[in-house]
Amino acid sequence: MPQLRPYVAAVVRPIPVTTRDERIAALDDAGHNPFYIPATMVSIDLLSDSGTGALSQQQQAWAALADERYAFAESFTRFDHAVREIVPYPYVFPVHQGRAAERVLCGSLLSRGQISVSNTHFDTTSANIALLGCYSVDLPCPEAVDLDSDHPFKGNIDLDGLNTLLRGPDGPRVGQILITMTNNGMGGQPVSMSNLDAVSQIARDHGIPLILDAARMAENAWLVRRREAGYEDWTPRDIARRAFEFADGCVASLKKDGLGHAGGFLAVRDESLAQQCEATITATEGHRTYGGMAGHSLEVVAQGLREAFDPHYLADRETDAAYLAEQIHAAGVDTVRPAGMHAVYLNASRVLPHLQPHHFPAHALACALYREGGIRAAEMGSLYLGGLDEHNNLVTPAPFELVRLALPRRVYDHSHLEYIGEILVDIAKNPERVTGYQIVEAPRILRHFKCVTAPLDQHGA
Repeated sequence: MPQLRPYVAAVVRPIPVTTRDERIAALDDAGHNPFYIPATMVSIDLLSDSGTGALSQQQQAWAALADERYAFAESFTRFDHAVREIVPYPYVFPVHQGRAAERVLCGSLLSRGQISVSNTHFDTTSANIALLGCYSVDLPCPEAVDLDSDHPFKGNIDLDGLNTLLRGPDGPRVGQILITMTNNGMGGQPVSMSNLDAVSQIARDHGIPLILDAARMAENAWLVRRREAGYEDWTPRDIARRAFEFADGCVASLKKDGLGHAGGFLAVRDESLAQQCEATITATEGHRTYGGMAGHSLEVVAQGLREAFDPHYLADRETDAAYLAEQIHAAGVDTVRPAGMHAVYLNASRVLPHLQPHHFPAHALACALYREGGIRAAEMGSLYLGGLDEHNNLVTPAPFELVRLALPRRVYDHSHLEYIGEILVDIAKNPERVTGYQIVEAPRILRHFKCVTAPLDQHGA
């Protein structure tokens, strides 16, 4: 029986229809950086799933009832209750978005020279840690290296690697263990409950705080229910709550599984840590009961947290990602397997085998998607993760050359996903016409957001 989409469109927005020549001009004007292409020139926007979803009627209705009083407003009370239905920690603080939560919590936990260990730090997390004078160490599980395998939990942390690090000379420098779920940097793959249980025991044995980056908590819970034995009869909400029980604190952007356009929170168990966080929030974000969020945003994400754990919504989201992966495979393009939920990741090295890492094939494919079809996507290869010298030449390639097609929540239907597959068919038919890139300008931190690149000539000079 076909699956019925559990919602219908109530408000629509026109999609920009552009010509190839117009897109070439827009790409040139943007310094060949998708982040600088005006949204009015983008037909299908898969740059991010953060804050890009469609609101429900219920979210809009609650926003209309928002209480904008400064402290302990009714909107905060409803927000606080919605978070505490899932997160079993005594101290919960709203902040304006996830990276603010990262900044506050990492700044309270880490001292200069310390190490943060993760299954994979995402870009802003690593940047916040670097700005503190600290270091990020990624320990993805060994199964994550095989992009083609169908291992169900490639988002796990490498437990053997973690034990080796903590028992070695750098062990005393580790200030936190951070588990990102789902693991965005490694293909949007989920983290299993058994892995969380094991890392929790390791953290306790070494007296190190275990923190969850829970931006996609509902999606991780759904994939646990679908893939991990013993959880098939649990509700997504109960699985998520169990995951939080393993940890000492969490940060979360509510622009993902909060289904909002703004907002986030941090929550912790320890009272003294909570006091440190509250002092920083009050000084930099706002009173502890709004943390830089307007009342209407508090209402939107409070309702969004309830909707995000709906099994019908989550099943539909999983179906969308799987359908997009099918369209891409039909185009002859490989993706990170198995499909996650918030994005599908293209293996650019196989689409463009004529381009070596120092010509940034993932970035080249992202630019080609826009040039040929008006599709905006994010590079997650050597432009984002590679090591550069002082002349912006690639010295250390990224482990993989990926392009992330992030799926905004409740926005695109299957006709849009079919269109993406058709554009990829056109690119894959004649990949040699896609030229490589060089970096013209790049900042030291988070360069992919602001760098300027230029295409090489057809001879790769």
